[in-house]
Amino acid sequence: MSNLLDELVHLLDLETIEHNLFRGQSRDVGGRSVFGGQVVAQSLVAAMRTLTEKRQCHSLHAYFLRPGDIETPIVYEVDRIRDGGSFTTRRVVAIQHGEAIFNMSASFHVLERGLEHQAATAPEIPPPEQLESDYEIRLRVAQRVPERVRPALTQKRAIDIRPVDPIDFVNPTPKPPRRQAWFRADGKLDEDLGLHQAIMAYASDFGLLGTGMTTHGLSFADPNVQAASLDHLIWFHHPFRADDWLLYDMESPCAMNARAFNRGQIFQNGKLVASVCQEGLMRVRK
Repeated sequence: MSNLLDELVHLLDLETIEHNLFRGQSRDVGGRSVFGGQVVAQSLVAAMRTLTEKRQCHSLHAYFLRPGDIETPIVYEVDRIRDGGSFTTRRVVAIQHGEAIFNMSASFHVLERGLEHQAATAPEIPPPEQLESDYEIRLRVAQRVPERVRPALTQKRAIDIRPVDPIDFVNPTPKPPRRQAWFRADGKLDEDLGLHQAIMAYASDFGLLGTGMTTHGLSFADPNVQAASLDHLIWFHHPFRADDWLLYDMESPCAMNARAFNRGQIFQNGKLVASVCQEGLMRVRK
């Protein structure tokens, strides 16, 4: 396991404060506030810690309420809403400075056999070995972007991302609102499916919000752009490994009222393993 991935796994290993109460730290990934994917992943881990039977998450629905303070620990309060015969429901509230910054509902299901079908097909794109890493792309353009966003571009991450058609952060040109990228944890993980789901939840927030910007020729480097995730939804369809290549196919069907709706399908070896939806603030200051 790489040092960065080891740090991420440690970041997700929450401290137990009391029954149903957990505490997590934050890692600065270059933004002004806590990275949304981190809060989603830590909330999922907090919910998993309260399970009394072996069940896997099949869906989570979350709202970002306030920006998170990177310097302050986050307390996760779990409400054990229901423990049913085959489904378990949890509600998680993330708290800082006495206020809720995030809430999430998550549902867990026993592994059972049933009917299966898949209408979605993975797009045909170059394999990850033929693509430049997101980190290499960011390093190449770092000196051309404003200093305030440079730290976000020059740091390595625990997730190896290989975009298919990378955008130019400095001079983005309008493109159809669709993006594709390969991603995986940068190292080997153990067999715990819950950890793989948490790592995917973390990684699923990279790139999705920016999909809605592509058709307008905008990027996070533009000082006039204000963008933030408003919610985040994931459906886990099949078991997968977050340390093997996953294909993230993202699109933004519409934008309105300063909000962009984005969604993605995640494939592994041609199988649809997860679906993601997110609405984000996309505001251009005058």
